[in-house]
Amino acid sequence: MTNSQPTRTQPTVRSCPFDPPEEYRTLREQDPITPMTFPDGSTGWLVTRYEDVRTVLADPRFSSKRRIMRAGDPAAQGAPVPPPPPGMFIMMDAPEHTRFRRLLTGQFTVRRMRQLAPAVERVVDEQLDAMAKAEGPVDLVQAFALPVPSLVICELLGVPYADREEFQRNSATIVRLDASAEELQQAQKAMRGYLHQLVVAKRANPTDDILSDLVRSGELTDEELAGVGVLLLIAGHETTANMIALSTMCLLRNPEQLEALRADPSLMDRAVEELLRYLTVVQFGVRRTALEDVELHGHQIKAGSLVVASLASGNRDTARFTDAPEQLDVGRPYSPHLAFGHGIHQCLGQQLARVEMKAALSALLERFPTLRLALPVEQVPMRDNMLVYGVHELPVTW
Repeated sequence: MTNSQPTRTQPTVRSCPFDPPEEYRTLREQDPITPMTFPDGSTGWLVTRYEDVRTVLADPRFSSKRRIMRAGDPAAQGAPVPPPPPGMFIMMDAPEHTRFRRLLTGQFTVRRMRQLAPAVERVVDEQLDAMAKAEGPVDLVQAFALPVPSLVICELLGVPYADREEFQRNSATIVRLDASAEELQQAQKAMRGYLHQLVVAKRANPTDDILSDLVRSGELTDEELAGVGVLLLIAGHETTANMIALSTMCLLRNPEQLEALRADPSLMDRAVEELLRYLTVVQFGVRRTALEDVELHGHQIKAGSLVVASLASGNRDTARFTDAPEQLDVGRPYSPHLAFGHGIHQCLGQQLARVEMKAALSALLERFPTLRLALPVEQVPMRDNMLVYGVHELPVTW
């Protein structure tokens, strides 16, 4: 068994905007469980193979409780992890996590999300109508990719869409890897304060939305409800918005795949799964902390050690995806990927994301058959410094 100290830093530089760093391929083949220093300065183990990632995410010996760190955070590594903020169930283990997940699971079932599809399609059509009236290049992020999931999650939660600039600004700070501890704290405080006020209002006058349903359940405090609201609001628009924009850019840069999808729209379900696998916007992995000494393929991971499971690397593993996983194939038969994580913390809103991506990409490609980038791909500003990868803006024309 080995218990080495970190000797390298987590790969972050991409040679292609659609591929994870090339070093992941070498790590999977030669050193799939390796000591690592991460971008925020913390140290631990990086796990890069598909099966090992699934093992870490499903094993209760690896805890979701963790300290939120950013560059320059003075918190001493190895200090006791403070309790998670109320309602932040992604930072909890069972049975705490189970209590929140049980209340929310019924809100995001496959059946309920499919029933929501017509409403999502109406939102998509309205945004495309507005986009079609624009003259000259438009930023697809601001005109389409961001408004669609934002409108949908606001409607589901009962959050006024008119407040979107405030919560989108604070959300963007929270997922910025280089945000200072002070910036992060201020953004979190603002988001939580905003949701707390909304929860208090809904307790007095409940409406037909998820937050009101949770209020009626009587099982959560206002502080817990605010925390749940923050999580759902951020996750509900950040990840899907970036998947819509990045998927569009990726298809435009893979014309053969785009034409295959245009020629056979029935491939869209497969295409959505393939884009989720291929792009994997959770770019720096999912963090866990070892609760006890754990042996993982000959490596002794000590209790208290940080373990980062790379979803992006796992989704390119040739041992799991045997047919050229480095290539985009919109006709690829479905095979379970890691884009939504794995285990009890697997993304609660994954069915909603699928409905939104399918509606958005189908309508966009049909409505604008001559859609193209309005600047060289090398000039598209990428979200390299964000926990959720994507594009800051995507100028397009048609």
